[in-house]
Amino acid sequence: MMRIIEKAELSKQVQAYRELNYRIGFVPTMGALHFGHLSLVRKSRAENQISIVSIFVNPTQFNDSKDLEKYPRTPEQDLEMLDAEGVDIVFVPDVETIYPDEKRNVFDLDGLDKPMEGKFREGHFDGVADVVYRLFDIVKPDRAYFGEKDYQQLKIIQQMTNVAKLPVEICSGEIVRESDGLAMSSRNMRLSEQERSVAVNIYRIMRDFDPKAFVENPSKAEKMLAEEINQYEHLQTEYVSIVEDDSMQTPENLESDVTYRLCIAVWCGQVRLIDNLTFVISNNY
Repeated sequence: MMRIIEKAELSKQVQAYRELNYRIGFVPTMGALHFGHLSLVRKSRAENQISIVSIFVNPTQFNDSKDLEKYPRTPEQDLEMLDAEGVDIVFVPDVETIYPDEKRNVFDLDGLDKPMEGKFREGHFDGVADVVYRLFDIVKPDRAYFGEKDYQQLKIIQQMTNVAKLPVEICSGEIVRESDGLAMSSRNMRLSEQERSVAVNIYRIMRDFDPKAFVENPSKAEKMLAEEINQYEHLQTEYVSIVEDDSMQTPENLESDVTYRLCIAVWCGQVRLIDNLTFVISNNY
């Protein structure tokens, strides 16, 4: 039976699991859950004896207070979904529990926080790294699960975990999409009907992109993709970036048999959507 518990009880329960040599999987969320979150929960349950989910809308990773206010919150529905998935424990801390004082943990993110999301959301990844570190310190999981839709965030959490020398394995889950291809996101529920119908073009344009035509000029491809997206009413591209999948570095040209990731952030009306996909240029083309 799923239990909703506070920090003190959670620490005791985790210690009890440790004494039983149970492996603990952890899925940190900000609530407003969808099937993308649930896919991570299912992965955790398949790979661990115990699965813990946290729900905490972290104020320090929002660079816009209005965005924090508008972030969707569906606590009752979230708990029903997690109970149906067989989650063992849900941790729903308040701000004072996570941030008992004004001290902040700062990590060397090796420049991963500077491009793309970092360029347009100042301080965002400092807040992400800090809150995940704090949650790991409380939950003390063996494995933690994050979705690839927030790919830059995933890389930064891997970096933070390595720098802090935490004994946590960071596991990723593939992007889960709606039937029409739109990446699942808590923010999608804020889209109007008309905006939602237009938003599908983001993934369609990404999917139809042919990188072979831009081997010597990936920056030209970025510009072309942005212009194509911006042709649609309600859509305004914030960035399009092609990066090497592992290093997150921007390539001067595209080499064969190297995995790249096309990353995009687009405003659809007043809602900011992100997406990404990988591609490889075969040596045989």
